[in-house]
Parts: sequence; structure tokens; C-alpha cells
Amino acid sequence: MKEKQFADFAKDGHLWITLSSGEYYPDILPLACKLYEPVLVTFGRLLKESHSSGDLLKTIGEIAPQWMRIQLCRVFRKYVSPDTPVEMLKKKKSIVAIREHFGKHFRKIPEVQKRFAERPIPDEALCAILWEYKDRGQKGYDLTERFFSLIREQFPRLQIVGPERAGRDILLGDVFKNYPKPDRPVDFIILENETPLVIGLARYDSDRGGAQEDDRTGQYRDCAFEFLSYATKHKLKTKVLFVNDGPGLLLGSMWRDYAHIEKIWKGRAKVVTLRMIPERVSLKWLKS
Repeated sequence: MKEKQFADFAKDGHLWITLSSGEYYPDILPLACKLYEPVLVTFGRLLKESHSSGDLLKTIGEIAPQWMRIQLCRVFRKYVSPDTPVEMLKKKKSIVAIREHFGKHFRKIPEVQKRFAERPIPDEALCAILWEYKDRGQKGYDLTERFFSLIREQFPRLQIVGPERAGRDILLGDVFKNYPKPDRPVDFIILENETPLVIGLARYDSDRGGAQEDDRTGQYRDCAFEFLSYATKHKLKTKVLFVNDGPGLLLGSMWRDYAHIEKIWKGRAKVVTLRMIPERVSLKWLKS
């Protein structure tokens, strides 16, 4: 019997994805307010003591522990500089660059103080926004952890390495000699007796579309082309496995785009959801 391809599952795609449980609004508000009230109190204190918005950011950059500093930066972005990239705000060493590049667009400190004073403490609306950041990435971590468990159960004689939840990605330059893009990150490698059988990425798509959808599938195409071109050149049998799950797969052209990646590489690359693994990821394929 001919093996089913990722495209063959599209008609009943909703039966093959795994849904990660979410949280209901406004049920989260009591916990959110309890968690983030100290952040808003601290922000208010620093705001009163600052003579400019740039000075406020500088003071926030000196705050420890890291968790509090990151939350304060998120509040700063909402009140003072919505155009500032979130990732830049997280890094202490970026504070000087942020003030230099974005400082002229900061809202003036008297206006920030006025607006902040108009809101209650705790501010339910802002606490709810901050709560959304709390579990960002959690669904992806859950997916990776369950995937590692499935592989170990199904193939107890093989090894799987990589960050099961949070952690540093594997860089292909650390695994493969003279790899053309040594800083190419992957989420896992499946091995037999230290020989890599499969490299891959695992992602949970809760809600994607438009440019985000194109970015994800484009990244996968680039990764597959780059690695499998290298593997072919060096006569390696190592394949590529993309583990994706979540309702985002059902949006737009994502399912078709993933199916196209499989079609191009004809067995050298596969895309699966967690529920497809027992049927589509076999020892025969891994070792072929």
C-alpha cells in the first residue's frame, strides 16, 4: 500500500491536530492582578523619581531580578515607546542604543505620569495584557516534550537530543563538519549509535496567517534545501523531520505549503503532527 503523504491528511486535517488548552477571560484577572500589581507599583515609583523618559528606561535597566526588569520594560513600551522592539528592551546592553535610536519618539515624562495616574492599581486591562506574555512559548515546549516522549517510546534503541522544553538549540555546525551555515539551529536530532538519522524542528501553530504563515513555511523550505543539499553532497542519509501541530495548520495555505516541501524532497523530508507519528515515522524510514 502506498504510504500516505502529508497532503493526503488535509481533508480531515482537524482530526490530526492536537489542541492545547487555553485560559478563559475574565477568569484569569484575579491571578493576573495579583502577579503584576507589584510590577505596576514599582513602575509608578520609578516614574515619580525620573526626570525624563530616557532616565526612566535607564533606571529600569538597572533593576534586578531579571523577571521584574522584563515586566517593567513591557510596561514602559506600552506607556512610553510602543515602537521599540520588545526583544531589544529585554537586553540590558541594548538600553543605550534604544535611548539613542528611539528616544526622540518617547512620550514625555509629564504625559506618562499623567496617564499612569489616571489608571487604577492594579490596572486590570494592563495586567491581562501582561498575562498574555506569561505562557508565550509554553505550547511549543509542551509539543516538544510530548514529541521526545513519543520517539523514546516508539524507538527505545535510538537516541534523541535537543532541548525538551526551554534551552539552547542545537547548531548544525557543532554536529556536521564544514556545514555551510554553522549557526543553523534545529530543535532535535535523532541518532543511532551516535550517527544522525534525522534533524528537525518542532513548532506549535496556535494562530497563523498572512506574513507569519509565509515566514514559517519559507524558513522550513530554506532549512530543508540547505541541509539536504549538504547531505547529498556528503553522501549522508540523514533526513529532515518537521513536527508541527495546532489549529494554525488549518489556516490559509500552510497545509499545502508543507505538503509541497514533502513533494520536492520525496522521502528525504517529512512534515507530521503528533498524531501522525505512529503512522508516518517508522524505523524503516529513519534508517533508509
